[in-house]
Amino acid sequence: MNKQNQKINLIHSIIFFFISFLFSLSLYKFDNINISPIFCLMLILSIGISHGSLDNLKGKKLLNILEIKGITKFYLVYIAIALFIILIWLTLPSASLLIFLVVACYHFGKEDVDFLFSDKSKINTLLYFFKGLLIIVSPLLFHFVETVNIFKLLLVQNENLYLVLGFIEENKILYLFFILSLLANLFYFLKSFRIVNLVLLFDVASIIILNYFLSPLIAFTFYFCFLHSFRHSISLIMQLDSKNFKNGFFIFLNKALPLTILTAILYIISLYFLSNFYEINDAIIKIIFIGLASLTFPHILLEYLLEKNEK
Repeated sequence: MNKQNQKINLIHSIIFFFISFLFSLSLYKFDNINISPIFCLMLILSIGISHGSLDNLKGKKLLNILEIKGITKFYLVYIAIALFIILIWLTLPSASLLIFLVVACYHFGKEDVDFLFSDKSKINTLLYFFKGLLIIVSPLLFHFVETVNIFKLLLVQNENLYLVLGFIEENKILYLFFILSLLANLFYFLKSFRIVNLVLLFDVASIIILNYFLSPLIAFTFYFCFLHSFRHSISLIMQLDSKNFKNGFFIFLNKALPLTILTAILYIISLYFLSNFYEINDAIIKIIFIGLASLTFPHILLEYLLEKNEK
């Protein structure tokens, strides 16, 4: 199953690279083409969040391992954590943003390389972080002002934070972070080298191209939906049916659809509420990133607890 999964991911990465290149170049060449934030939201609500829509099945598995009865308990805890993250963000937006960025770096770094290696050494925690750092550093490096404006839309008004970011940008420290991330990716590329490791080079090139040519929101949406979420979904499909990918896909679709639709409805209700107080595009950005933060934390915690207790 693992070799088939790796082969599918390699093909996907190659296709994603060429599509990213053509898509980015087209938008850059014809700068009159405007992609609305609402289109980004629709992609995230459909393709993006679907990769976490089997968390209920993982929750059942965790409860069985822990010998806890009642799936309702899982749903209540999962929702409570998501609501708590939103509450914390509204109360302490600067700290929440920084923690979210750190956690996101680790999460993206781990999930985008996990299918290649089974090594669970502690040094990987740091390497995962630096690998995923590319997702955060690239928009700051190529579109610093636009990225900072997104942070401000996320209720972050801490001037000290922006002074630090300004210092980092002016003194070219972002290039240091960028190089560290490239080195982490290079480490995994060379580690137990196989042809399938080319996935990492194609991924790095795609992320850089997207962030160089496109705005931070569009670049993130394209990466999140068509690389990160797609890759995670492939792993889930292979777990559901390792012998028949097509059958596994339809099983995944059937099982993921209910929670995907429910989450999308909650997002839309929240957007309708926020649109009474903010411009629609500003409200969409708040919904996308604060909403993703609220879902990311319980999702990562579930993955961690399941991985730990399965051992």
